[in-house]
Amino acid sequence: MSANEHDRQLAAVERLNEIGIALSKEHDEDRVLELILRGAKDLTRADGGTIYSVVDDQALRFRLLRTDSLGLAHGGSGAPIASFPDIPLYIAGAPNHSSVVAHAVLERTTVVIDDAYTQQAFDFSGTRAFDARTGYRSTSMLTVPMRDHRNDIIGVLQLLNAQDDAGAITAFSPHQVRLVESLASQASMLLSNGALARQVGALFESFVKLIAGAIDEKSPYTGKHCRRVPPLTMALAEAAHRQDDGPLADFSMSDDDRYELHIASWLHDCGKITTPEWVMDKATKLQGIHDRLHDIRTRAAVIRLSIHHQAERDIAAGASPSEVRQRESADLADLEDDLAVLERCNQGGEWMDDASIARIHAIAQRTWPDHTGQQQAFLHPAEIENLCIRKGTLLPAERAIINHHIVATIDMLEQLPFPRHLRNVPEIAGGHHERMDGTGYPRGLRRENMSVQARCMGIADVFEALTASDRPYKRAMPLSQALAILADMSTSGHIDPDLFSIFIAEGVWLDYAHEHLDASQIDIDLPSARARFVGASDTCAESP
Repeated sequence: MSANEHDRQLAAVERLNEIGIALSKEHDEDRVLELILRGAKDLTRADGGTIYSVVDDQALRFRLLRTDSLGLAHGGSGAPIASFPDIPLYIAGAPNHSSVVAHAVLERTTVVIDDAYTQQAFDFSGTRAFDARTGYRSTSMLTVPMRDHRNDIIGVLQLLNAQDDAGAITAFSPHQVRLVESLASQASMLLSNGALARQVGALFESFVKLIAGAIDEKSPYTGKHCRRVPPLTMALAEAAHRQDDGPLADFSMSDDDRYELHIASWLHDCGKITTPEWVMDKATKLQGIHDRLHDIRTRAAVIRLSIHHQAERDIAAGASPSEVRQRESADLADLEDDLAVLERCNQGGEWMDDASIARIHAIAQRTWPDHTGQQQAFLHPAEIENLCIRKGTLLPAERAIINHHIVATIDMLEQLPFPRHLRNVPEIAGGHHERMDGTGYPRGLRRENMSVQARCMGIADVFEALTASDRPYKRAMPLSQALAILADMSTSGHIDPDLFSIFIAEGVWLDYAHEHLDASQIDIDLPSARARFVGASDTCAESP
């Protein structure tokens, strides 16, 4: 070997190392393919090159095509390549050995051709037709299958017309073949790892959404919440990211930050999978495994019969029929009025006054005859306790069960070995019930102890709950009322006042409303909301 040839080979090996380093830094598949093809052409001084990918083990699909002397650049950053037909690996069930690239895949071997016009093993009619159209002369050809870590063929790298120092077309040397095979091997590993990472990522995200779907199946009243909070959270975070001045001017998100927030948003209520359905879906105060109001109605039916039978006995004993019937009607009317009060109080509202609670206790003094004829209390102690819930439908113990879902969420997420770019998922997902003043739960965090992303989710979580139309315990709230409640929360230390101002000013709430709310709920426009609510929380903007 001459000194010049030795130096040339050393330079080629150095170039191969440079290409390998460049490939290891690139993650976009199209750019990886272009680096591979450009590097292979550099190593061999080839005029042209093509990369194919294997499709379902049945065909080869053009991914990149470059021919320098003809100015051809298709695929990747070049012109579209969709017009190039796939090359079948099998024709009528038989292996397609007439195509050199198909043969390289089927036989898992490198094919070196010194002159495509003189060999007889492969069908180059298409190549010759191309040459006839363009005036080109396809001569030397190198076809290298690309194997992944499992030794499966994932693609083919083909080079055309190697050139010597003077630019004359020459055959691919054994050294060049080894270099290209080495490059193809490196590239295959990178492509395979990238594909595997995408597959694992897709599987992980599907599993995350599967959890939300499971909650959806478990409770139709909260499953949609799990789906609505993520886009709303992301929209508010993006609005905060766009701020050039103000308290959040320094906040920014990378693509990894966005993905982390996306995953945390989908997982923010995963702990609800541990919450009993009868608590999660408690639509009325008396609802448990079933709505106990039905039991009370049954007792009322027994009382009706008792009143009627007593009237019949009184008449049979000689009492005045008209007086008895009048008393019977009055007693039945009183019973129906009591039952109407119970049915009304059974519905969870914003607030129950003292008079209503006193009325429930009075009704509880009624009795009814059981199947033995013994008089029993019309309302059980647990029923009285539930009916006297002043706000909503949950008892304190049931509220604690509901609140425990966030503890379960944190416990579940902290057990997962999140990679570095997702390490903050538990903090973000687990913080949406904290308050800026430290009175939230489960950890009593203050504003300065929470990430901006977690504070964004806190606002999204509340706003979705206020405006949702599919909750069994409340009516859909109009936007003006929901925003007014959020404004009060921002001044009382519940939600972040700076983020609330962005939420209003940037119209995040209105974009969400147009997509998810009924038109009847949209009773305020953006200018009016800005005038009414932006600045309402300034007095506490500096408080933690």
